[in-house]
Amino acid sequence: MGDEPGGGADAVPPATEAAMVVVVDEERRATLLRNITVEGGFAYVSSAELAAGGDLRAAEAAREMAWEQLHSGPWHEVVPAWRDAYAMACLHVAELRAGAGDRREALRALDMGLMMGGPLLRCDLHAAVERIMARSGEGKAEGSDGGDSVERWKEEFSKNWDLTEVGKNYLCSEWKQELITFSQFLERIWSTYSSANMTYLAQHPLFDQIQELRNDIMIPDYCFAGGGELQSLNAWFGPLGTVTPLHHDPHHNLFAQVVGRKYIRLYPASVSEDLYPHSESMLSNSSQVDLDNIDLKEFPKVEDLDFTDCILEEGDMLYIPPKWWHYVRSLSTSFSVSFWWSGTGPS
Repeated sequence: MGDEPGGGADAVPPATEAAMVVVVDEERRATLLRNITVEGGFAYVSSAELAAGGDLRAAEAAREMAWEQLHSGPWHEVVPAWRDAYAMACLHVAELRAGAGDRREALRALDMGLMMGGPLLRCDLHAAVERIMARSGEGKAEGSDGGDSVERWKEEFSKNWDLTEVGKNYLCSEWKQELITFSQFLERIWSTYSSANMTYLAQHPLFDQIQELRNDIMIPDYCFAGGGELQSLNAWFGPLGTVTPLHHDPHHNLFAQVVGRKYIRLYPASVSEDLYPHSESMLSNSSQVDLDNIDLKEFPKVEDLDFTDCILEEGDMLYIPPKWWHYVRSLSTSFSVSFWWSGTGPS
């Protein structure tokens, strides 16, 4: 099992008295610890209690225990309480690290909590980011123009940890996922092109990690038409040549192109059987047909199917109905935002 980025207690600075703060209200904390006890996490609970009292080593230990649980099997099988437990441990680590003067590691812990933790403490994680950033601004000279705040934001943004896709696309054997910093991601997408090591930030909850970016996003009114409810807001960022293979999704989707250009091809849900879906349950929403290299001997029905295609330019937005098949290829360095929402009527 791999170590958590930024984890480990080998070089733990001494926690200060000022760092001994309560980061989660008692009621939610007690409920979460009871849930973890039910799941057999007695060692985690013990460490979390010590962490709440200001023990940084215990906080790091609790975070490592929760991290191991997050990687004990497929992501969809992870017990939700362990995701919330990971978030709480990240909160403890962050407050104690910040109290010891290590702002960088504190913000890194919060970033990991936002990305890998559950929903229970998401607001607490955002509030902790604001507290730590506010502390970093103490002692600023009166009358300063605030330009250094922008530079600090850029600095922390570049250190964000993101889960990226590496390889041509998720249906290829060489495809994998890697956890890298945002600055490392930028270095990769500007490096020499190769489909084998192409790196793509795909369907990523970037706006949950960076509240400043989320504040720049206005949810289109279309997402609430007919009593609809937003399900997810995700970012898609990558170089020329990234591909999302032919697949369909369960929700209504507004796909907004922010930077660059993308080619999109659409097939209606009515032709699903002629697009040869994978038989495995995990990939049943994906087609076996590689539109970049169609094997007509193996998939003959595809040749005569009607489709709709377009090129999205900066500022364009495309509606993709539920269950409609779509293929996406970037024609340049590209940044897109997808808005998934559920409707109240039949799809």
